[in-house]
Parts: sequence; C-alpha cells; structure tokens
Amino acid sequence: MDNKFLLPNKAERIILLQRINLASSFQKRIRKFFGRYFFSNFVTRFLVNRDDVAITYYKTMMDEYQTIKSFIDEADNNFLSIGSGIGGLEVIINQNLNNKSFYFIERNFISRKVKYGWGGKHNTEAYNDFELQKIFLEKNGIDKNNFYLFDYDHDKLPLIKFNVITSLYSLDYHYDFNIYINYLKRVSTKDTKIIFDTIRADYFLNIFKNVKIIKTDHDTVHKSKRILCSNFI
Repeated sequence: MDNKFLLPNKAERIILLQRINLASSFQKRIRKFFGRYFFSNFVTRFLVNRDDVAITYYKTMMDEYQTIKSFIDEADNNFLSIGSGIGGLEVIINQNLNNKSFYFIERNFISRKVKYGWGGKHNTEAYNDFELQKIFLEKNGIDKNNFYLFDYDHDKLPLIKFNVITSLYSLDYHYDFNIYINYLKRVSTKDTKIIFDTIRADYFLNIFKNVKIIKTDHDTVHKSKRILCSNFI
C-alpha cells in the first residue's frame, strides 16, 4: 500500500473534517482566522491535497493501531467501531488480522458547521458519507462481505456479542459515554475489550471491573487518556 491509503474522490474532505489534526499549519491558520464554517465549507473543498491526506491519515491510523495492537489477536473475530470516521484504523487491523468482521455505527451526513460537545443540540452534528466509506474500505482491502455500516439515526443497531469495541476520540470525548452504556452492556461479554478516549478515566472505575490506561495524550486541550475496559459491574 506504499504507506498511504487509497482514497476515493472527495474522501480527503471527509477525513480532514473527521481529523482536524491532519490539517497543515497553513490550513489551521485559515481555520483560526476565518472560523470553522469557512474552513469546513471552502478550505476542505478546494484547498486539500488528496495525496497529502492519504499519507498523513495512514501514518496517524498506524500510530493509533500501535496503541491497541497488543490487546487484540486472532481469536477476536467481531469488531465494533463507534464514531470511527471513514475506517482507517479498521483497514490496518484488517491488514494484520485477516477475515475479521467489522461493524460501524456512524451518522451518515455532513454538517455545514461541525460543533463539539455533550449537549443535546451538539449531538445532531456529524461528518461522514456511507457511500464514500464503503468505497474506501473496499479499495483498501476489506471485503464487502466483512463490513457492515449502521446509521445511528435510522438503523437498528447490531445485537451480537463483540470481541473488541473501539471508539477513539468519539465516545466520552465528543459524546457522553452514557448515550451507549445500555447498548454496550447488551453486545459485550465479560471478556469484551472496550477501548476509548476520555478526560475522566477514574469515572470508569465505577462502571467496569477492569480499567487500564494504555495511552495518555498530553497534546490535546483536555489531556485525554485512552483506556481499555472490560466486564461491566
């Protein structure tokens, strides 16, 4: 794959909206001076290089994979991703663990202005496109029979037992964990590995029997921690 993803047309915009850290210094300055609306609706449409995003997104997802790879193995067959974006991490997992099944829970629209927060009105925001995601996953090696996309707003969510559930920089980072807590209890066993980022790691000592900090991010505004949890109390 030559250390970059294969991107379908217009996927670079989706990725940049999902991962603002991939923006260049120049793009970030424009965002700072002209605001998120201008950045989301002009810069990401006309001032983004697809090859640059393909390379930087691959590197970022490879770095993310390094933080979790020691906790997943061939015995894990069913993976659930909540708010994963277009699916770069899952592509890399698939490259290392073949013939696994990937389930994605996402929202299938692009907000004109992305807002972040836990309030009810903020939870109506999203930035994804299922058609682009399907093409991206197939172009990068995941068989069409091995992945399933679920629209959080319109679809019934999958009710199977998952081996690994990931939600990097989404669940309990942009969205309150409690939105999904009852659902996660239904689709996990005591051995299911649930990996996500949070600014309140200690809170989950009262939710799970097992909580392990596997990464601390000092560069983010909120100084987040990536935690591996299992076995709901």
